[in-house]
Amino acid sequence: MSSIPAVTLNNGKSMPQVGFGVFQVPDAETDAVVATALEAGYRSIDTAALYKNEEGTGRAIAASGLSREDLFVTTKLWNTDQGYDAALRAFDTSLAKLGLDYVDLYLIHWPVPAQNAYVDTWRAFERIHSEGRAKAIGVSNFQPSQLQRLMDETDTVPAVNQVELHPRLQQATLREFHAANGIVTEAWSPLGKGKWLLEDPTLVRIAERHGVSPARVALRWSVQLGNVVIPKSATPSRIRDNLDLFGFELDSEDMSALESMDTGERVGPAPDARS
Repeated sequence: MSSIPAVTLNNGKSMPQVGFGVFQVPDAETDAVVATALEAGYRSIDTAALYKNEEGTGRAIAASGLSREDLFVTTKLWNTDQGYDAALRAFDTSLAKLGLDYVDLYLIHWPVPAQNAYVDTWRAFERIHSEGRAKAIGVSNFQPSQLQRLMDETDTVPAVNQVELHPRLQQATLREFHAANGIVTEAWSPLGKGKWLLEDPTLVRIAERHGVSPARVALRWSVQLGNVVIPKSATPSRIRDNLDLFGFELDSEDMSALESMDTGERVGPAPDARS
């Protein structure tokens, strides 16, 4: 299996282009699932306070025997902890659950514009970053106007915006905004809702032509666009398959066909719908 390429964040830090997500993995099962991912070759793990499996993630990291410097660990702040002081407390809690001295990336999970707290939250993130306890800071599910407000009212451009992104929701306008401002696009749910996306005739046809799975085509499409992807699976064979993206390449005809799949359909809630 080819090594995983990296993207360079706007603060110079390197981030693997393929990571492993642990959304909906119960904490008691997270040790084994993350251990399988690390054994398969993943070096980036994405968790969140909401997932309630930061402790299991931390146990797996501790048991792996891997050097901390060789791992990239992301966690996220949940909506109920937005605001300057609350965010600082929540970060301390997440770090303790992970059993780490620092995380590589800390994200605001949702903007929750009704709270009007994400700018104050971001200022807490800037402090955490300045202390070296988060090597990079970013956001998740933010729209261009919200990103612009952070850039206008604070001193730090988010390193990453993690958003729902797959061939049926391609986020072209948002990706253009990111590219213009040095923000990395990270795709959550890059495989959509499983069969809902992966049985699409276009994906299946391209997969058959390359002798790979439709999931690998969907992921390869995203990384060829320059995105970071964080597929999630608890099945060992799929965990390995989702990482094996670099032994084939989609040509311009493939990319054009995949571009035509964009319908704007979402798996998750609209960005401003979360409270």
